[in-house]
Amino acid sequence: VQLQASGGGLVQAGGSLRLSCTASGRGFETLAVGWFRQAPGKEREFVATIDWSGSVTDYADSLKGRFTVSRNNAERTVYLQMNNLEFEDTGNYICAADSSWRGRIGGYDYWGQGTQVTVSS
Repeated sequence: VQLQASGGGLVQAGGSLRLSCTASGRGFETLAVGWFRQAPGKEREFVATIDWSGSVTDYADSLKGRFTVSRNNAERTVYLQMNNLEFEDTGNYICAADSSWRGRIGGYDYWGQGTQVTVSS
């Protein structure tokens, strides 16, 4: 499985973006997917995750209420809707997938390249 994140860009604080994580290869519909982000000079941090069916989700505590993760297995895509963006949300957003529920732990089998999100204050 190969993953490609897209949808990043430059946005003003308070704005919104929707990121996509699109998979190629078979079996995507059986995989849990996680979103992580990494800002310059900082460690990678957990953002959100969703199980294979879309019925179970989890978010970083600081992001609850602003970010929403969803998926469309027919399109092999997981979405991350980000609202009311803050300067601190700036970073490279990376999606990852695994056949097991990894949750907030970064032990996923498959990793994408990421898409850059820049929030101007």
